Amino acid sequence: MSPQDLLSTYGPREAMEYDVVIVGGGPAGLSTAIRLKQLAAEKGSEINVCVLEKGSEPGAHILSGAVMDPKAITELFPNWKALGAPLNQPVTGDDLLLLSETGAQRTPDWLMPRNFDNHGCYVISLGAVTKWLGEQA
Repeated sequence: MSPQDLLSTYGPREAMEYDVVIVGGGPAGLSTAIRLKQLAAEKGSEINVCVLEKGSEPGAHILSGAVMDPKAITELFPNWKALGAPLNQPVTGDDLLLLSETGAQRTPDWLMPRNFDNHGCYVISLGAVTKWLGEQA
């Protein structure tokens, strides 16, 4: 079929215009959309942001748990606790175990790499946090 035949049969396509289109409704995509809207609001302007997600809802494809430093969510939402963000379980300890065929041995604290220190972080469901971010967007 030619383009003219398609137009005469089905009519013109619908179109929607956006200032920004973000592909992926995961934590990074939703945080980007939220921050763009916040920056526009600070300048007293409006911005049209579209987040494209293949799942039925944000976080639908995320199954993992994670340890999350609340620094980034605090930058986006200083009142995230009052808003009900699903960060409920603070990290209470860090252990690094060396596994072998016969058992496990705990690494002494003085040998623990600094990037393994999760004090002040939360154990989260990444899917729940992503779903909550989608509700805030």
